[in-house]
Amino acid sequence: MAEDESNRISPGVKVWVPDPAEAYVSGSVVSVSGEAVKVATEAGEAELKHADLCLVEHADREDMVTLNYLHEPGVLHNLKNRYGLDEIYTYTGNILIAVNPFQRLPHLYDRHMMDQYRGHSLGELSPHVFAIAETSFEAMRRENASQSILVSGESGAGKTETAKQIMHYLAHMGGRAGDVDERADASGAARPVEQKVLESNPLLEAFGNAKTVRNDNSSRFGKFIEIQFDNKNAISGAAIRTYLLERSRIVQVDDPERNFHVFYQLCDGADDVEKKSLRLKAPTEFSYLNASSCHTLEGVDNAAEYRATRRAMDVVGIEKDAQDAVMRVVAGVLHLGNVAFADADDDAADDGCVLAGDASRAALADAAAVLRVDAARLEKALRTRTIETRDGAIEKPLDVAAATNSRDSLAKTLYARLFDWLVAKINTSIGQDASSKRFIGVLDIYGFESFKTNSFEQFCINLANEKLQQHFNQHVFKTEQEEYEREAIDWSYIEFVDNQDVLDLIEKRPTGIISLLDEACMFPATTHEQFAQKLYGALKDQSRFKKPKRSTTAFTLDHYAGEVTYESDHFLEKNKDFVIVDHQKLLGDSEQALLREMFAAKETPSKASGNGAAGNGGARASKSAMKFSSIGAAFKLQLAELMKKLNETEPHYIRCIKPNGVNVPSAFENANVLHQLRCGGVLEAVRISCAGYPSRKPIDEFLDRFGLLARDKEKLFTPGEEFSVARSILENAGLTTWQIGKTKVFLRAGQMASLDMIRHKKMTSAATYIQKMARGVSKKREFAEMKRAALCVAKWSRGMLARRLVAALRLERAAIKTQARARTALAVRQFNRCKKAAVAIQAAARAAAARARVNAMRRERAAVRLQAFQRGRAARFAYLRARFAAVAFQCAWRAKVARARARRLRQEAKEAGALLAAKSELEKQLELERTRAELERRRLADAEAKREKEAKEAAARMAALEEEMRMQREAAEAEARLRAEEAAIEEQKRRDEEARVMREREKEAEIAANAARLAALEAAAAEA
Repeated sequence: MAEDESNRISPGVKVWVPDPAEAYVSGSVVSVSGEAVKVATEAGEAELKHADLCLVEHADREDMVTLNYLHEPGVLHNLKNRYGLDEIYTYTGNILIAVNPFQRLPHLYDRHMMDQYRGHSLGELSPHVFAIAETSFEAMRRENASQSILVSGESGAGKTETAKQIMHYLAHMGGRAGDVDERADASGAARPVEQKVLESNPLLEAFGNAKTVRNDNSSRFGKFIEIQFDNKNAISGAAIRTYLLERSRIVQVDDPERNFHVFYQLCDGADDVEKKSLRLKAPTEFSYLNASSCHTLEGVDNAAEYRATRRAMDVVGIEKDAQDAVMRVVAGVLHLGNVAFADADDDAADDGCVLAGDASRAALADAAAVLRVDAARLEKALRTRTIETRDGAIEKPLDVAAATNSRDSLAKTLYARLFDWLVAKINTSIGQDASSKRFIGVLDIYGFESFKTNSFEQFCINLANEKLQQHFNQHVFKTEQEEYEREAIDWSYIEFVDNQDVLDLIEKRPTGIISLLDEACMFPATTHEQFAQKLYGALKDQSRFKKPKRSTTAFTLDHYAGEVTYESDHFLEKNKDFVIVDHQKLLGDSEQALLREMFAAKETPSKASGNGAAGNGGARASKSAMKFSSIGAAFKLQLAELMKKLNETEPHYIRCIKPNGVNVPSAFENANVLHQLRCGGVLEAVRISCAGYPSRKPIDEFLDRFGLLARDKEKLFTPGEEFSVARSILENAGLTTWQIGKTKVFLRAGQMASLDMIRHKKMTSAATYIQKMARGVSKKREFAEMKRAALCVAKWSRGMLARRLVAALRLERAAIKTQARARTALAVRQFNRCKKAAVAIQAAARAAAARARVNAMRRERAAVRLQAFQRGRAARFAYLRARFAAVAFQCAWRAKVARARARRLRQEAKEAGALLAAKSELEKQLELERTRAELERRRLADAEAKREKEAKEAAARMAALEEEMRMQREAAEAEARLRAEEAAIEEQKRRDEEARVMREREKEAEIAANAARLAALEAAAAEA
């Protein structure tokens, strides 16, 4: 807290309170006890220290440096309040903060808006990206010096769109300066150079942008566009430089992200002839694309975007044949991704690997056809590696993993060289003005990145941001000191966070991370575990370097924006920027001129001692099959060249902010935005301002606001006494260490709040006194007037009130009598209606109950009949079964007796011939019994058939009874519904009749009341 805290924190004052979810929330001071402050917020009361609280600003500011209370919550909520009003631009000094609205705001970027900002200095109009562009253009014109505009922010913050608007404005201004009338067409469109500069954006976006988790159109490369101007301030040329294209995305994409846009544009936008020529298929059939389920973007037509990309190629001057060649290379990359490998058979183990099936052979043939190379040579280049030795060339078969890496390396090299060729072609087409000595550079580069898993790309991106942050801090510090010198005030050195130690940790040779990575890459057998152990051993004493506890391959760097943990698993392969010699020769011999140009043999300069060991010729027995160069070292060199160029220009900063993580308008996430403000250096700029004199106001504005604190009011209106009055105000307020410059008053952090509190107390006291006196005079005047009016009104109102009282009493008596009679009649009618309705309901209910009892009796009688029939049928079945069993038993017994008798007769027959006659008799009896048994069986069968027929007839009668019961039940229900509807209709009629009678009675009562009132008035008039 600053000095004079008693003037700042007091009960009732609004303050910002730290909050874990919303970063800061507003609260009101309840009480102050020493260092402890009790604050009431929406969540309840809490006790905090003075140092944890910040005063609330009562008004939003377009320039946050002019905030009376310059601190984190003040900056955050100033941005939030302006964003809620669709004011997406805000200044912090000469830094522009741009919050992505996630919606189209065409009125902010039309030609009329450009004309409004033309010729106006920074701060004269509302904050806008055009104001920064105008400031840089005017500074270049006035000082004859090159300028640069640095646009930064995280993915999805709107960097690319902001850079587009800057180039639109510069093209607009460059097309209107000097002799533009002679060089512009009749429609006022931009000249060819400006048009090519503008149209280069969609072309580079198609080949260099992709969908990520955070952004549907994320730039996966950085670019620095130099727009050159001639001595008449007209655009005379341009140059585009790109940095660190994300090559790994070509061969590996995570769900739900996408590969580069051009792949999907080509698959969906090519016509039938082109698809047949390039042998294209749906995106889902290409291995480099189907790893993700996302192939289309909401609101984006790939076919229309493909036509726009072709149109952009036309504008920047790429011929039709060259365009077709470019698309051939893109299609060739897709076909290469479908080439797969499998282990060779045991008897052909020396061959390493073979193509995996007919689909891979077809993909290889397609790739060779569109790239116009020999298919056999392409297969050989992918499956083998040629090594040059003293005794001649040796072909080394590759296993499946090595062949797959060779294929991916070829795809990445093809696409990367195509991208570089496009950039070179754009630069050649646009043309660079060799005589131009001034330019405005627009840097659109990736913001600081920290994901759950961070790899080599994030490492390089954060290195670039460290460099730019150092440049930013130095520039802000320099700007702050220049204003102090311009105002001629005494000042001391302001400390600011210098991240040089992090840059040394990454870049310094030979112990920097990049140097150690290059050294590890020189040895093919080095693994990422060995590389990580080398980092742990070499950098263990560095304060900015840490080793995570639970990982053996990760490392953590303490960046300016916070700690980031990197996984070193893929650092080695991603750092190797090599071209396999076999691939170089193959593509250099292509029938396609574009590929021959891209892979033309070049003399390779000898590397430094660390990288040139492979080029010693006779010192080694063989030459490497690939040429290695470090991507990290090349990127470091590019950054050094970029920083050198930026240091030669006057920088202007635009910090893009992503307000929420779901990419929707009107949503502002405090914690997310605060993190971006810290990462973007905005709060560091605020801290540097706070370290010096963060609150500054011109003398006139200072006296307009705090002149009432002056003791000698006459000096306020005396010319030349402004500085002495301001000095006396500050001295009387008890403030120290303030400064008064030539045109401004400079205050330390917190002093503006102290002055505001003193001013507030004095204004409150004066307002209270003025209100007291004004209210006294007003009340006296009102009392006299009210007294006179009251006497007059009372005299006339008493007579009127007496007459009204008498009339009211008469009316009341007449009304009471009328109401009594009316209520009696209504009660009688209501009773009769209720009685009638009750009788009707009772009759209906009793009838329904009687019908229910009848139906129950019928059902019971039918059930008894069914039971009787069923029991009789069961008894008959039991009797028949018993009789059948008895007959069977008798037959069996008789057969047994007959057989015994037959045996005896046979025995007797043996003894005498007389037995033969008995035998014949017995046989006849046996035949007779058989006949009787057969007749009994037939009779039982007839009885069984008869029983089945009777059962069927009983079932039919049962079904008929059930149907009759169902019909009776439905009839009863229908009758009940009919009676209910009749009762409802009768009830409705009764209600209508009651309403009619009520209306008639009310009308009669009103007539009677009116008659009584008229009689009372006549009587009163007669008495008067």
